[in-house]
Amino acid sequence: MRIVVTGAAGMLGQDVTSRLSTRHDISAVDRAQVDITVPDEVGPAIEGADVVVNCAAYTAVDDAETHEGEAFAINALGPGVLARACAAAGVRLVHISTDYVFDGAATAPYPHDATPRPRSAYGRTKLAGEWAIQAAGGDHLILRTAWLYGAGGGCFPRTIARVAAARDHLDVVADQHGAPTWTVDVADLIARLVEGGAPRGIYHATAGGETTWYDFARATVTAAGLDAGIVHPVTSEAFPRPAARPAYSVLGHEALRAIGVQPIGEWHERWLEAAPSVLAATG
Repeated sequence: MRIVVTGAAGMLGQDVTSRLSTRHDISAVDRAQVDITVPDEVGPAIEGADVVVNCAAYTAVDDAETHEGEAFAINALGPGVLARACAAAGVRLVHISTDYVFDGAATAPYPHDATPRPRSAYGRTKLAGEWAIQAAGGDHLILRTAWLYGAGGGCFPRTIARVAAARDHLDVVADQHGAPTWTVDVADLIARLVEGGAPRGIYHATAGGETTWYDFARATVTAAGLDAGIVHPVTSEAFPRPAARPAYSVLGHEALRAIGVQPIGEWHERWLEAAPSVLAATG
């Protein structure tokens, strides 16, 4: 297949490009090559493609609160432009969305068809992107992910490992729940869905199980060969942020199982495999 990856320079985009390039003809582009909000740039970029994987996004969650227009352009208008161009050309679109479309008030994993209730500008713009893709009427897969980490960009475990090496005390939020997810695993799931011809729809691309940022920090510090005892739990109130964070970001994987696709493995097992490469990139 010929596959175009947009947002290819990002942390997820790098791993998607690497994974898909082992078996497919890949065109990897970033904003400098293709601005997904500009139809005249998108059309030529997807010509002859079988699949477009959109990893382009405005991901500065707090900045989006005061720059919602810019976030909306990239997270909503851009996916709409891509979706209409793909629909017109008969190209399958794979789009990356987020747990932030939910309010975080749940106490059990969100199914793919749970009612979205975003609480932040970032979440609103990402939900609008989902709607724009669905409204275009073309063949699409929308993959919601969360708590991403990887070797190709800034992420929570790399930051924690760096700070832990320089301090003897770390306060980390213990009242937000989610499933840390390796970008390599998301890239692999994308490949399995595309190569398997998965039915159009919404799926959740997160690791199994759940944890807190505090416990993930302890697992990270341990993997870095340091004393996890330096990590101390605090509440979210200790770190006020401009954008509301979902208290519960665990996503369910029933939609994947329903089509015979194995979800990503349990978060701690995947972290143990990922840690050497992710932490080696810490600088």
